[in-house]
Amino acid sequence: MPDTLFTGIAQLATPQPGPQRGAAMRELTVLQDVALLVKNGLVEWVGPAAEAPSATQTTDLGGRAVVPGLVDPHTHAVWAGDRLSDWEAKVQGATYEEILVRGGGIRSTMRATAAADVAELVTLARPRLAALRASGATTLEVKSGYGLDFAAELRMLRAVRELQAEFELRPTLLIHVPPTEGRAEYVQGVCADLIPQVAREGLAEAVDVFTEKEAFSVEETRQIFAAARTHELKVKLHADQFHAIGGTELACEVGALSVDHLEASTEAQIRALAASDTVATILPGVTLHLGLPAAPGRNLIDAGAVVAVGTDLNPGSSPVFSTQMALALAIRLCKLTPAEALSACTVNAAHALGLSDRGSLSAGQRADFLVLHSPDWRDLPYTLGASPVQDVFLAGVKL
Repeated sequence: MPDTLFTGIAQLATPQPGPQRGAAMRELTVLQDVALLVKNGLVEWVGPAAEAPSATQTTDLGGRAVVPGLVDPHTHAVWAGDRLSDWEAKVQGATYEEILVRGGGIRSTMRATAAADVAELVTLARPRLAALRASGATTLEVKSGYGLDFAAELRMLRAVRELQAEFELRPTLLIHVPPTEGRAEYVQGVCADLIPQVAREGLAEAVDVFTEKEAFSVEETRQIFAAARTHELKVKLHADQFHAIGGTELACEVGALSVDHLEASTEAQIRALAASDTVATILPGVTLHLGLPAAPGRNLIDAGAVVAVGTDLNPGSSPVFSTQMALALAIRLCKLTPAEALSACTVNAAHALGLSDRGSLSAGQRADFLVLHSPDWRDLPYTLGASPVQDVFLAGVKL
């Protein structure tokens, strides 16, 4: 791969490498009239255009702003069926329990997903992932979790593996919804059968658990985490979406990569996250779509936590097909500043996936970056309803 000097950069905005917490999330490096040298897919040099080194080839970006590629640390992009009837019923006043009785809700997605083969799941997920990438996401996490039965969960993860040929994806096994009967046996099967098979086939990098009153208990989550760690898989969890039952504290205790949602978090959970290296991942699309209280992004940052932002793309609670939109919503709904939101969607989101090689346009980092239509990087968080992203580069190559 030839080394390339990118010129015509009116403004380059980037956080420093590695996770940023608290006030450091606001400390972006913003440079004017700069050039960017990429070699072997990595950032080799960034500096004033007048001091740019020579390179094998030069690409003029036309006087536009450049920011790091976004990282989406929380998506459910593989599913079959739809939840359109559920949504219509909800906006007309139906409760979730009533929707379930009618055969809707998450179990309708599980039925449709379990009935789909790998090829169908790949076909359905591809345009969703393409939309996220076009919005600026250069690295994406994708969870299973709509299968319930183990064969369906494996099909979801095999679909993700096929899509890795086209997208930069990080797969996660999600233990999402308990069965209506045989719960203890199911958890035992997850630990003794599903997790070992996923590890043997290399189908996931992490195990996620939905820890809630209506889902898995803290003790069940602890069992599943132990099995994941035995098989050298990282752990993370959904917690505090509706109730704070101890999931966040468990995540911090065991050093989980992240704890995601946090809409119901209180001061106790905020303090625990601020004292840990576990990333607090907030998902403002859920607040927009379901009308839930917003996760306390402002309080988490002020307390000193490492905060990330994701879309939570899924058919039931967050049909958000734009990582840039999630960034913009975190400002409007969770009270982040624009600079904090950029840090949350780049280096901190990468840290939520256990990645330290991306999210910052600094020497030695992967050259994943976005070229905006605007000469001012702030159009990225400002814009609603249209894409501020002109071009997406992955490892220095335009997609």
